[in-house]
Amino acid sequence: MKPPEAAIAALLAGRHDDPFSLLGAHAGPEGTFARALVPGAHSVSAHDLAGTLLGKLVRTDPRGVFEGPIAGAPQPLRLRASGGDDADWWITDPYSFGPVLGPVDDLLMAEGTHFRLHDKLGAHLIEHEGARGMHFAVWAPNARRVSVVGDFNDWDGSRHVMRRRGDVGVWEIFLPGVGAGQNYKYEIVGADGELQPLKADPYAFATELRPGTASVTTSQPTHIWGDAEHRASWAAVDPRRVPISIYEVHAGSWQRDADGWFLPWDALADRLIPYAVEMGFTHIELLPISEHPFDPSWGYQTTGLYAPSARFGDVEGFARFVDGAHRAGIGVLLDWVPAHFPTDAFGLARFDGTALYEHEDPRLGFHPDWNTAIYNFGRREVAAFLVNNALFWAERYHIDGLRVDAVASMLYRDYSRKPGEWIPNREGGRENWEAAAFLQSVNSAVYAAHPGVFTVAEESTAWPGVTHPPYDGGLGFGFKWNMGFMHDTLKYMATDAVHRKYHHQDITFGLMYAFSENYVLPLSHDEVVHGKGSLLAKMSGDDWQQFANLRAYYAMMWGYPGKKLLFMGQEFAQRREWSEERALDWELCHSAAHDGVRKLVRDLNRLYRSRPALHARDCEPEGFEWIVADDSANSVFVWLRKAPDAKPIAVICNMTPVARAPYRVPLPHDGRWREILNSDAHDYWGSGLGNLGGVVARDGAAMVTLPPLATIMLEFDR
Repeated sequence: MKPPEAAIAALLAGRHDDPFSLLGAHAGPEGTFARALVPGAHSVSAHDLAGTLLGKLVRTDPRGVFEGPIAGAPQPLRLRASGGDDADWWITDPYSFGPVLGPVDDLLMAEGTHFRLHDKLGAHLIEHEGARGMHFAVWAPNARRVSVVGDFNDWDGSRHVMRRRGDVGVWEIFLPGVGAGQNYKYEIVGADGELQPLKADPYAFATELRPGTASVTTSQPTHIWGDAEHRASWAAVDPRRVPISIYEVHAGSWQRDADGWFLPWDALADRLIPYAVEMGFTHIELLPISEHPFDPSWGYQTTGLYAPSARFGDVEGFARFVDGAHRAGIGVLLDWVPAHFPTDAFGLARFDGTALYEHEDPRLGFHPDWNTAIYNFGRREVAAFLVNNALFWAERYHIDGLRVDAVASMLYRDYSRKPGEWIPNREGGRENWEAAAFLQSVNSAVYAAHPGVFTVAEESTAWPGVTHPPYDGGLGFGFKWNMGFMHDTLKYMATDAVHRKYHHQDITFGLMYAFSENYVLPLSHDEVVHGKGSLLAKMSGDDWQQFANLRAYYAMMWGYPGKKLLFMGQEFAQRREWSEERALDWELCHSAAHDGVRKLVRDLNRLYRSRPALHARDCEPEGFEWIVADDSANSVFVWLRKAPDAKPIAVICNMTPVARAPYRVPLPHDGRWREILNSDAHDYWGSGLGNLGGVVARDGAAMVTLPPLATIMLEFDR
């Protein structure tokens, strides 16, 4: 049956929303009928995929419409076209192929329970109905028409209009012959008929290097993993009861190459992994490496959640980096940003001409601090997009954990907003229950699917139960950053030593809530940027005192209950504030003072990992006991770290530049207590004052020498 002229006109103009109803092979009362659009051809013949002639098609429109009966049942077609000057070419007709997605996919996507979306949406190189090519699928439920455009079709939106799966708003097409390495985007006509800016694929696995913004097709992953032992070991332990010391790294500025450019993943692996091993860290945490257009965002304004940034080379390189870390015994954590996204025209903002991933009302959907859009966590498809992304990184790249950014901004509707700038929830409160439910679902999905992988919340409020299980009303995170520890202790260390006796509570208060959640103690990138100075610069006193204070602070932190996190450069006391525009000041390590801090951090990590008393009960009150909590006059703190069947360790901090000897320290066991760490040791550029290897406790106490501005650790020996 001949279609109406209006339908053909819409097809030729790229405005027809269902080209599959007109093109391809269709069964009819008189057999199979085929129609094809081949602009520039004078004649077209239809063949099966093996090349057997099925019939010659007749040109019915000079603009390239050919049609006619063919032999056999409807099937995928190869078209042989002839033009002027004896030019012949072959086309495998995408409109002769059936859909790739099925009804089960539709059902699960509609429910928001499809946990394999990254296998279905995006661009996938597959075998389909006898041909090899690229399957494209994208969610755009309010679009009138969606086309995939790219290098393979001269970015012409009339060439490959996609099939709409009406029940779920997904558009798909299989393009035979399209392989890996092709740039592409989606051309979308909104419900109002307006052509939208070309959109990058939300599920793209690779992207162009900025300033380019196109998505890039990829082949199936080829990396052969060798980290089974590493993954099995983490799946078999309770992460709360093992040492976790995290080295936080911005991949673009840890080091640079000779030309000042980013190190590719392989070069970064060759340098960073051995360094992390030598320094004793258990994990490397990478600031967001998902694709992002703006370097000064540090990756926190991502436009490609499924794509490792092209700044560091191909995506297989990232797989090799993670595998190399695992083989060396180092875990890899990623900073993950599900809270918000940038409003760049090529990204998720008003993706199909409507507020699809975000809220329409800016009081819900716009973040004033970052000028970004906030995900609509209450929409099933949006929550599924994000949950699938968390699962994707754990599955595809074997990451060991996700540190979830800006959780507080998700949990409160009035976050950083004035009265009248936010909408209360149904109960009239400020809690964002949709965001809380999303966080519960993502944590539940990750822990169920990937034993050994853990999640960490950057959450700075008193929201209850952040690290409690969802079945108990918690959010389900494995750990939470202890922002109170960071804030209070840094304030204390910035106070001149003579005044610290008036601020004793800045150290002691944190132990009131230290076990209410499973905490990570973070000295992160946020503390050394935007005019805050480096950690060294935050310390009070002259240059010698600043180094001594920093060493004492680090040793106190490593003796304090909670997992550890330190941002790159602070392990050798970088003087300058961090900038993403340059590498760290590695030349400082030639200085005895800076290298002394580096050696201390190395030794603290080794001590922390080898002594169960320092890590096995990091998150449980039985692992901590105050010994001296009230000596504010001398700014001295003493506590005991302990664990079942482990030798107890006394952590003693003297936070003034006055040596105290002898100082009576109550201890739970009489006998020898060996000095296993002294932040004032000569090797760390300290004064070398100490206890000559240990002390002896008698009648429940020992007389101890406390070096100036120093922390020492004493382990019960016998």
